Amino acid sequence: MRAVWLKEFGGPERLVPGEAPDPVPGDGRALVAVEFVNITFVETQMRAGAGPSPVKWELPVIPGNGVGGVVTAVGPGVDEGLIGRRVVSGTGGTGGYAELAAVDAGGLFEVPDGLALDDAVALLADGRTATMMLRAARPRPGERVLVEAAAGGVGTLLVQLAKAGGATVVAAAGGPHKAEVPMRLGADEAADYREPGWAEKVGDVDVVFDGVGGEVAREAFTLLRPGGRMVSFGLASGEWAGVPEDEAAGRDVTLVRAEATQEEMREFTRSALAEAAAGRLRPVIGQRYPLGGAADAHAAIQSRSTVGKTLLEVR
Repeated sequence: MRAVWLKEFGGPERLVPGEAPDPVPGDGRALVAVEFVNITFVETQMRAGAGPSPVKWELPVIPGNGVGGVVTAVGPGVDEGLIGRRVVSGTGGTGGYAELAAVDAGGLFEVPDGLALDDAVALLADGRTATMMLRAARPRPGERVLVEAAAGGVGTLLVQLAKAGGATVVAAAGGPHKAEVPMRLGADEAADYREPGWAEKVGDVDVVFDGVGGEVAREAFTLLRPGGRMVSFGLASGEWAGVPEDEAAGRDVTLVRAEATQEEMREFTRSALAEAAAGRLRPVIGQRYPLGGAADAHAAIQSRSTVGKTLLEVR
């Protein structure tokens, strides 16, 4: 099968197309003919050898942790009725940038009728994360909510979910062209956090969804009213917010830790897929690359030029 290999840590050019043996589904596993692959920002860090500790790929490796396609075979102990079904699934961390992937059959999600497979792949990780963040912070109708990295995969979903729940949504994005994306999704206001003084222009908020970290997140923290909540889902800046707990407590602000069991995480994914199938949630797929263009996809993500989700199209 065709695949993309990483044999040395480094820049995007280290991702090289090549051949690999076809995987065989063992006990409890299913073989998926991959059509779309989800690429995450964290994967660009891991490719460079700087991924979040303690996870580090053992080289050589085929990267990729989120795929969508059709089940073509199953191993012992797996219902043969899955064969021919459209599914999305995590791979366990590697093996996704390929034409075929053998995955844990217990981790499959069948794609609901009426939902396109590429949309389902775009929701696999980001839909789960956005739903978890929303339930952790619990914005109430009428509250003012700030979504950082609002043009990204998770941010675009948070904008829609918070707005659907009755909140007033302020979308913060890095650049004027990116700020336009959440406005098209229903955000009430938009701000460019690359502009000096952006936080003062935003004003007070009740909830901060922090997808940037670093100085942007620390500025956003200062906007929270007493009783406000801040929850972090990403560190596009390369560092977490680092707001001290005692400083938050002194301002009567809660730094929310989003936690969930494995089954709750699965329910978050099912919820996002169901909302999308019903037409109430729309993932933004901003970029598509062929399987052999994985290096270009990583370069685009690193350059901060992307919006929404970036996918590889395999078939």
